[in-house]
Order: sequence, then structure tokens, then C-alpha cells
Amino acid sequence: MTMKRSPLLAVLSAMVLWSACSTVRMQRADEAYDLMQYPKAERLYQRVLAHGEDRKARARLADAFRRHNAMQEANVHYAKMDAGTKITGDTALAYGEVLMALGQQEQAAEMFMRVLEQTPENRRAMDLYESTQGYKSFYADSGRFFVNRLNLPGIVSAFGGVPYKKGLLVAGERDLTERKASPWNEHSFLDLYYCESKTEVTWLKAEEVPGTINGPYHEGPAALGPNGRTLYFTRSNYVQRKLQKDERNTSHLMLFRSTLDSTGKWGDMRAFAYNGDAWSTGHPALTTDGLTLYFASDRPGGFGGSDIWQCKDIGSGWSEPTNLGPTVNSAGNELFPTVNGNALHFSSTAHNNMGGLDIFETHQQDGKWSEPVNMNAPINTPKDDFFFVLDSTSKAGYLSSDRDGVDQVYAFSLYEPMFYLEGIVMDEEDHFLPNTEVTLLDIGTGEDNSMLTGPDGRFEFKLNANSDYNVRASGKDLLTSTIDVSTKGLTRSDTLHADLHMNALRIGEAIAINNIYYDYDKYDIRLDATAELDKLARLFMDNPTMTFELGSHTDSRGGDLYNLVLSDARANAAVNYLIQRGVNPDRINAKGYGEEVLVNKCSNGVKCTEEEHQDNRRTEFKVTGIAGLASMSSAP
Repeated sequence: MTMKRSPLLAVLSAMVLWSACSTVRMQRADEAYDLMQYPKAERLYQRVLAHGEDRKARARLADAFRRHNAMQEANVHYAKMDAGTKITGDTALAYGEVLMALGQQEQAAEMFMRVLEQTPENRRAMDLYESTQGYKSFYADSGRFFVNRLNLPGIVSAFGGVPYKKGLLVAGERDLTERKASPWNEHSFLDLYYCESKTEVTWLKAEEVPGTINGPYHEGPAALGPNGRTLYFTRSNYVQRKLQKDERNTSHLMLFRSTLDSTGKWGDMRAFAYNGDAWSTGHPALTTDGLTLYFASDRPGGFGGSDIWQCKDIGSGWSEPTNLGPTVNSAGNELFPTVNGNALHFSSTAHNNMGGLDIFETHQQDGKWSEPVNMNAPINTPKDDFFFVLDSTSKAGYLSSDRDGVDQVYAFSLYEPMFYLEGIVMDEEDHFLPNTEVTLLDIGTGEDNSMLTGPDGRFEFKLNANSDYNVRASGKDLLTSTIDVSTKGLTRSDTLHADLHMNALRIGEAIAINNIYYDYDKYDIRLDATAELDKLARLFMDNPTMTFELGSHTDSRGGDLYNLVLSDARANAAVNYLIQRGVNPDRINAKGYGEEVLVNKCSNGVKCTEEEHQDNRRTEFKVTGIAGLASMSSAP
């Protein structure tokens, strides 16, 4: 007698079998992910997801794409996750970084805010959130540099351009058909190449560096010693063509030194004394004297991720590595240091960041590093930008970037900063003054340039760098007005602003001066009055053909005679102040009016507030004469 198989048992058996297969697929995917074999992991996670949604597999798939810079693909899968249950924590932080790399700053800010709502102390999330809020500032001076991609024949990607002989040393990849693939991104392994410049825009075919430097795995980037015969370079950790791995089955990078032999080949390779099997060490940079070595490493004792470290030449070798500290290093990754004059440039995923790796500049003074400054667009982009090298002029050089989808070397040149001056000419009631002559005088050269204001009173001039200027507005029946501007100390292109106010020329008519007030029963010049008196001194000197009266007034309190004496003292105090500022004493007369000319109802016996009385304690000026009316607008 045969026993019939239960339908329920069959279903359960199929479910167990499916579950087992799914588990195996997930295990294989996780193994590839942990070994940083991201393309392989992506394919395996996609097989898992083909049999049903799995949030862990989706998260790992998105992160695998992110880790080898496939940001568009990463975005697709993070978005699918977020469309279900809102992502939070480290996943939201990673998604925010992806969105930043894609230029979606508002969406990225939302992700970082989710992290901060849960963990307000998360410094990295805070830094990235602040970067999204000030994103426009990254483009404020985007005309400072001209950036142009180099066409380097013979290699499909390149980075880390180091000036050498008539060209560059670069770390590059050949076409995959010519090379064994790296499991990290399934591109060819990196080698060191020499690219010779044929002209300013054309290059000869890249050739492998001669000697024994290049091996079966990764080599590069590199740094040359002062004599050009020593080369420090990054290399995969392998012995006799076999990768060395740690207990997590991960192979790390190491730093090596090579010397140039008499035949022009690089050999005699020696490992850096502070390499380690459990961490990566690479991205060397040397000072011009060769006495300080900078490098990137995730060795113990850092601040998170990869940090910048340094060693000193102590004669018998290199000193113990020291970390550059928390001003330079962060919880993110700091990589690719380069020495350019007295500046250290490096790339970071943290600090005030546009997205991906950004290039920063810092200086050392008195043993301390300055706060890193983002180099901004167009040096930086939302993608990875790194390995910034200046040439001998310090006005041009090379950088590396994947802004066009793959790592390439770019040439850049510094534009001289461009400066402009713009402003508006207005009357004392803030009405625009069209067709008013404005003259720009270069104080250093004596050269001047004039223009008429437009219908809205606007004017604009181009300025030279490192120059002082005087700007003068003049016109018929108007008192000339001037202001000083300067571009000295400015290093980045900018538009300066300077508005000019002009008083109408009314001979014998009093013109009130803002804020030239006095304390009750006092004639001393108050601190709040000096700024206005300084302006008045400037106006008097701007109009040298005119004579003026400076009149002071009191309120009605006190005796008439006393107030007359007090106002006279106030007028003389103001005149003396102006003389000290350079006004010719023959051109100005002081007059006290006491309480004779009140501006309100507050005469003797009328009850008023202190503010109303204060309005009467004032100083005014008037034009009393003109030596040569025709020369007003052309006065020097």
C-alpha cells in the first residue's frame, strides 16, 4: 500500500526550499558586500529582490551602488525604501550624501534633519545639513578658475596628476579587455603612467612607468621627492602576486618608496615603516625640502574614517606618525593631501561640503592648522573632487574629479580677480538722481573715469585689484559728494557697493544734519555725533569753492541769554572738530542761535517731552557763498 503525499506537506516543503535558496543568495550577497566586491554584490542582491521585497537587501544594494559612486542607481533604491517606511539613522545619512552628489540639496537637507531629530549630537549630519543651507555660497566666485578636462590617450580613466619631466605621472586604468578586473568596481586595476604633453591641449599616449613599480593589483597615486629620483606611491598589499588580507578577509593599501636607477627605471622598492595589515596607508605628499611626509590612513588613533597624518625626517628614517588633529580631520574621510607652497590641500567628505569629496585648503602657523576652507566651484562640484596640485606659478595646476562620470585629470588656471563698483546717487530724501556725473579716481595712478547715472540713479565701474579709489558725484545746483573704496586685501572677485547722497545747493538755506545732538546744558561733541561730523567734513572738503555757516540751537529751557551763549559754544565745538578733520577755518563760520529758531511748539512755558526738546538741540549748516560757481563740478 502506497501512501499519498499531503498537498499541505508539498507546499510546506516548497516554502522551506525557497527560504533556504533565498538565505543562500543573501549570504552570498553579504559575503561579496563585506569583501567590497560591490558589482558582484549588486547582482546577487538584485537576485534576492527578484523573489520578493527584502528591506535589508534593498539597503545593501543601495549602499553598494553608493560605495563605488554609482549615485543614480543608489538613489533609485534609497527612494524605493523611503517610499515605504521612512528611512532614518545611518541609512538616511547615506541617502543624504547621495542626494548631495546629485545636486538635490533640499532633499538631502531633509534626510540630514531626520538624523538630527533622532541624534542631535551627530556632528557629521549637522555639518552636512549646514552645507546644504549655504549651498549658493559655493558658487559665489565661480569665475575665479577656468577648468578644462585633459584628453590622455591610452587610458580610460586617470587621477592624481603629478608634474614630471614634460608631462604628468598619473594613476590610470586601461581598457578592461587589456587588464584583469578589480572586484571593487570591475574596472581594470590601477597602474602608474607617464603622460607627456605634446602641446598645451594635446598629449602623447600614456606609457606605463618603466621599472618594477606596476604589479598585478593597484598602484598609485604618487609623490616625487625633491631630487626627482625618489618616488613614494600607494600600492595594494600583496606578496609574490598574492593579496594579503586581514581577519575580515579585507586587503588594505600600503605606502612604498622607489628610486630611479641609472637606466631610467624605477625599482628598489621599500615598504613604509608604518604600514599595517589591519589598516590602509597611502596618498603620499612631500614638502619641497622632502623633510615632511603627509599621507592618508585609517590607522588607529584617528577621528573616524581616513585621516591625514604626517611624519618628519629624523635622519635615521621617518618619525612616528602624528595625526593632524580635529581641525583638519573629521568623522568623515580625509584623503589625497598635496603640498602647494605654504598651503596643504586635501579632500574630505565632511567640513563645509558640496557633496562627495571636496578639496580644502589649510595652513600651519605656530604649530596649529587653520580652519579648512572649501575651494568652491568650479574647483569643487557635488561629485568627487581631489588631488589639487599647483604649478610653479601658483596660478595654474591640475586636479582630479569624477564630475563627468569617471575619474579624470583636469587642468585649471586662476583668473585674476575681477572687481566692480556699483551704486546709486540719491538726494537727501532718497530720490534717484539721473544724469548725474560720477567720477572714479584711481588714487595710485591718478587716472579717472566718468559716467552719467541712469534713470534710476545707478552707476557702475570696473576696478583694478589692489587699488584705492575716490568716487565723486557732482551736478548743477548740487553739493558734490564723495566716498572712498578699495580693492586692497581682496583675493576673490567681488562687486563693491557705494551709494552717494547729494544735498541741493541752496545758498543761505539751513540744512539739518542728522544726529548732531547735545546733552542738556552741554556743548561737548557726543560720540554719536562724530560720524555725521566726519561726513560733513568730507562734504566741505569736496566743495572747496564754497563757504559755510555752522549753526547750533538750544531748546527753550533756560534763560534766553544763557541759551545764546550755550548755542554759540556748541557751534564752535562743532567747527573746531571739523577744523581738526582738515576743513580750512577760513571757509567755515560758527553761529549760535540760542532758542530763536525752534522746530516745534516747545517755546517758553509749553510742556514738552524730552524727545521734543532734543529735536531743538541741533546743529545745521548752510552755504553762505560760492567763489566760482562754474568750477563746482570740476573741483579737484
